[in-house]
Amino acid sequence: MGDSPTAPSCSGLRHRPPTIYMYYKRSSVSVCLHPSIHPSTISKLSEVSDIYGYETMYANGARTWTEVQVDSAETTGKSKHSSRRYRRQVYGSDGRFSITDEVFVLRHPFAAAVKLSTGCSGVLVSEKHVLTAAHCLHDGRDYVHGAKGLRVGFLHLKRARQRSRSLVKSRRRGRSWSDAPELSFRWSRARRTMLPKGWMHANENGTTAVDFDYAVVELRRPHKQQYLELSVSPSTESFPGKRIHFSGFDDDRDGTLVYRFCTVTEESTELMLQRCDARPGASGSGVYMRRWDPSQGQWSRRLIGVFSGHRLVELEGTEDGDPGETKDFNVAVRITPLKLAQICLWLEESQVKCTQGWQ
Repeated sequence: MGDSPTAPSCSGLRHRPPTIYMYYKRSSVSVCLHPSIHPSTISKLSEVSDIYGYETMYANGARTWTEVQVDSAETTGKSKHSSRRYRRQVYGSDGRFSITDEVFVLRHPFAAAVKLSTGCSGVLVSEKHVLTAAHCLHDGRDYVHGAKGLRVGFLHLKRARQRSRSLVKSRRRGRSWSDAPELSFRWSRARRTMLPKGWMHANENGTTAVDFDYAVVELRRPHKQQYLELSVSPSTESFPGKRIHFSGFDDDRDGTLVYRFCTVTEESTELMLQRCDARPGASGSGVYMRRWDPSQGQWSRRLIGVFSGHRLVELEGTEDGDPGETKDFNVAVRITPLKLAQICLWLEESQVKCTQGWQ
């Protein structure tokens, strides 16, 4: 197989020459990122390198494992919050909005929301890639049912011929013509999925699995819908109103895109804790922020996280040694500089683009 190419002298991630496993096909590539996206350095680079290794599963079930070398990166480790996952929750009165008008649902940013055949949501981040939650594909021990042969659903408006067929079927079933749906899912097959080792082997690394509850799905063919641009998650203090937004396919509103927004209540280096109303099916939705762009004279949106789900979270104790409170939150995983670097490897596989500071 030969040695890995020498990595350029800059901060970032690069692949290590891997150990060969019987059912693994491997490749070797080096990549580094522009140092401007790394605000600090860490002392135990070997531990972080181990956490950010990742597994790729192809549509035919073949798997590859890639070990990643971190040259210099942000501080990482355990989140200051420990958590247990429960069902997603609606807090008080339901603040979710069903997006049913095709004028809006097929426009940015709603058109970037997709549905996975495993029952979760996802968000388009390139012409061929979907960002979602890792637990939608892998339960921490093995791949979930349906991960092999995964499909991704895009909402689209039925053509006139398709709509007329649906109307005829609706009349036969006793439904009125006006009740017949006009939006439906167009399904696309996945070529491969990519998951971080921090999620798959959290107990081995001493990490908190929820911190790594993110994954990428690559489609077999490119789509034509507008996607959301990824960005490192800044401190929520810089958000207008500390507000986040996301849209997904909650299972209590079958086939309908659901939008919500709320204020971030707590944050750590890896997580955003909030009480955005959500139900099963919303997991994997892309969390974004809005910021005024004076150069364009309009609001811009940046994808800064992935919605994970509802958890009981033990907050940090006091300096006097008092234990922290346990509260329930809906949790979103933040896109940190190292996570953006890893997603860069998955999406681009281009040393040049990553070196230039992909974000």
